[in-house]
Amino acid sequence: QTRGMNAAQVHRVTVRGRFADLSEQARRYLQGARDEHDLFLSAYTEEGTFTYDERVQFFNLRYEVRGAAHDAAAGERGAREAEQFLRTMGFGFKGLKVDVVDATAIWDDAQQRR
Repeated sequence: QTRGMNAAQVHRVTVRGRFADLSEQARRYLQGARDEHDLFLSAYTEEGTFTYDERVQFFNLRYEVRGAAHDAAAGERGAREAEQFLRTMGFGFKGLKVDVVDATAIWDDAQQRR
């Protein structure tokens, strides 16, 4: 099955940042849940995957965004999801950076090479 312009666009969005002003409760939670948020368990999913370093300084959120018309729209959606997640969990943050990859284009290119 080939993907064309009519197929749903799929973007992989990575939101990176640094924790800021974590409460002691939030820091203890993150330290206790570290094994559940290991980088090697991460994947691009619609609900997002949250990983962070051992020192609880930096984090990643990975999203698979479907249906966005272009990279910028996918990045905006991923950033909104990340900010909402971090605020809901009570995790202070700063320096968010968003990277977007159009996975559909990669798959289309792979199909054309066959």
